Amino acid sequence: MKGLHIIGDLYNCSRDAGSGRYLVSADALRDLCVNASHAAGLTVLGEHFYQFDGADATQDGGSTGAVVLAESHIAIHTWPERDGATLDVYVCNFTADNTARAEQLFKTIVDALKPADVMVERVWRGKDLPLKEKRAA
Repeated sequence: MKGLHIIGDLYNCSRDAGSGRYLVSADALRDLCVNASHAAGLTVLGEHFYQFDGADATQDGGSTGAVVLAESHIAIHTWPERDGATLDVYVCNFTADNTARAEQLFKTIVDALKPADVMVERVWRGKDLPLKEKRAA
């Protein structure tokens, strides 16, 4: 399926009172991802996020989560002990060109985490294939 897969490694994310919560709270991260998906005009079908315990008593635990979209998915993982996160946004272009929506979604999440450095790759996936006719039962 044709679409854009944006893969980001986020380094030195902000630990301020506003942005820092996304590194250490699965609930805050879920809200960010779901709200950003809606704002980008994408269709959320479901989500699952998990909160990890810290590596020791001096560390906050990170979170991992995924949002399933009608147009594909988001996957995000945080490491507060390293002030980092990884973010995958994959959006298919089945009935419409969703490239701008993918870019908006990625930017909204990155802007919220406020990394000092971002490594990003954009992978164009798939090729045009004709639609198959429905098979008779």
